[in-house]
Amino acid sequence: MADTPGYLLCFGLGYAATRLARGLLRDGWRVLGTARTPSRCEALQDAIPGLAMVPFDGVTPLDPAAFAGVTHVLSSIPPDADGDPVLRQHDHDLATAPLSWIGYFSTTGVYGDSGGGWVDEGTPVRPTQERTRWRVAAEEAWFGLWRDHDAPVHVLRLGGIYGPGRSVFDQIRAGTARRIGRPGHVFSRIHVDDIGLVVAASMHDPDPGAIYNLCDDEPAEPAEVLDYACALMGRPPFPNEPFERVAPTLSPMALSFWADHRRVQNERLWDDLRLRLLYPTFRQGLEAIRREEQGLVPPGPPPRRKPGCHDDP
Repeated sequence: MADTPGYLLCFGLGYAATRLARGLLRDGWRVLGTARTPSRCEALQDAIPGLAMVPFDGVTPLDPAAFAGVTHVLSSIPPDADGDPVLRQHDHDLATAPLSWIGYFSTTGVYGDSGGGWVDEGTPVRPTQERTRWRVAAEEAWFGLWRDHDAPVHVLRLGGIYGPGRSVFDQIRAGTARRIGRPGHVFSRIHVDDIGLVVAASMHDPDPGAIYNLCDDEPAEPAEVLDYACALMGRPPFPNEPFERVAPTLSPMALSFWADHRRVQNERLWDDLRLRLLYPTFRQGLEAIRREEQGLVPPGPPPRRKPGCHDDP
């Protein structure tokens, strides 16, 4: 993160960005976020002391005054069939504002299906679904700001996000968890607090044009994650349901979750940012969530570690 607190404008204050905003505010930053409706803006301002919010629906641009004093911009708003909503309204502002860092939350889904093989930031993108094709187009548009206007753009490709309030524990309690068995079919994940760790490190040491895969060290089968969560809760594991048997009952969205199979490499987080994740596998991540749920640690992101202060492996 910058040596002195900055001012972040965050388009789309969703789950991960909200957790990030809490940590930045605690560190002395100013944060201005957007949400689609005034009521959602008001709710977030009430919930997070010091946070400022303005409505942004992707159709009406922000008042130009919203960019005054902003040093960093993050967009977590997904694209649609017509492109990226933020760039549609603010490409000129982003290209000309004196910013230190711009981050765009994308997805590791842009790699498509590697048949279970490893992919890294240099792997060509081969999206297999409409929404990931939109993502590839959006990435290209953001990189256009960097190539054409020297804007400090960074693309952050996120794996499956989990954390307090959005984990397998919540699925278990809600009665929606199922142990769908498909041996060898793994997914890459990232704890929400590790997203904040990576964003802070990238802000501290910007590398315009960089791409980072945000995922932990161990891609894993969903059944393995569910089994571990059950053990932490002291309850018996769920019965196995073979994927082939349950596939006809799954929604198109659920089936799309299983359509691609890849293992996502994250070594650039160490090589470029000198980071070690807080939760390098789902086990440490689930254990931390469980401790927070049980009140053994205070809620909210843990204190940030300074980049470059980790021991070599």
